[in-house]
Amino acid sequence: MSIPDSRLPTPGSTAFIGGGNMARSLIAGLQRRGLDAGLITVAEPQASLREALAEEFGVRTCEEGREAVIGAEVVVLAVKPQVMQAVCEHLRGHVDDAVSVSVAAGVSCARLGEWLGSGRVVRAMPNTPALLGAGATGLHAPQGLSAEDRSRAEAVLASAGLCVWVEDEAQMDVVTALSGSGPAYFFLLVEALVKAAAAQGLPRTTAQALAGQTALGAARMLVESGEDPAELRRRVTSPGGTTQAAIETLQAGGIEPLIASAIEAAVRRGRELGG
Repeated sequence: MSIPDSRLPTPGSTAFIGGGNMARSLIAGLQRRGLDAGLITVAEPQASLREALAEEFGVRTCEEGREAVIGAEVVVLAVKPQVMQAVCEHLRGHVDDAVSVSVAAGVSCARLGEWLGSGRVVRAMPNTPALLGAGATGLHAPQGLSAEDRSRAEAVLASAGLCVWVEDEAQMDVVTALSGSGPAYFFLLVEALVKAAAAQGLPRTTAQALAGQTALGAARMLVESGEDPAELRRRVTSPGGTTQAAIETLQAGGIEPLIASAIEAAVRRGRELGG
């Protein structure tokens, strides 16, 4: 695992192909780490997005991908899996001097290398809390990628939070299902908690404030303590108390197998997108 620190190189000139939510999250992280806006270029076909990115971050924008990658040390391919092949083939021969990092679900390093005509590729799966510097990213590189290229790619992603290298590429689909899609699962849980509390008469604004802070506090306890989540749960669950009544209801309703099915469905869909 790694967290942004002085052991990683300072991110260098970085080009983003695609200016959507993930690109915005990573750009925000890079700028928090001190990367000058002049070293970031974003290629985005939609004029309105280009204008918004230039206004919000002060980065250089352009419509053409080949223009964006000129002089870049790292090229972040922040486009959807369905268009990745066309984007890579368009850039073929223009990214040989950079390490290319894909954040698309399901697209293997082998395919990226084939489409780009370059073996200098890294597959990454960040998540949207990167926008706040609280992201979680899984990274995979093919055998033979230099330590320097690995460090360059990690420096970009680590600017937005925790990074973990995954040696078995097949497990990147599990990373996608767990942390890539994971924020949506927690938002859904909080949404359900707020609705349930409001149905019991608590004002919705109060319910949302309490649920949000509870989620934040629980996450901090888990991360900062380093303890097993089952043990932390047991400490909250007094025998015969309110928490036990709620937990037993959730388990009787099948929450654990339901979550297992959800992760399995996300893994399967990731592999379909890459297939």
